[in-house]
Amino acid sequence: MLETIYEFKKTEKKLIEKIVDDDVAMINHIILNQDEGLPEHRSNSNIYILVVRGKLSIKLEEEQKRLYEEGHILNIPYDIKMHITNEQPEQVDFFVIKAPGPRVYKDLI
Repeated sequence: MLETIYEFKKTEKKLIEKIVDDDVAMINHIILNQDEGLPEHRSNSNIYILVVRGKLSIKLEEEQKRLYEEGHILNIPYDIKMHITNEQPEQVDFFVIKAPGPRVYKDLI
């Protein structure tokens, strides 16, 4: 077998799981229920967020909060302050792809 298979969970509870942690990419899978979120933090690499289910609220820097839906892929550059939450009644399920991985990205800047 030449490929590597990675699995991710499905759950009704809040979930933050690291799926891949390589130099070329880090992939995290996150599930948030209503009124759950991630602590405000700064992006530590070039980030892509892929929303696969539900609606995700994101506030970047001092901009207004925006809503991203299933099927949206957004790119957030390095060192951007972000606050990610789910303000909707339905669960939101999304992947955070950091490319390159943060430990490599810090050596590039």
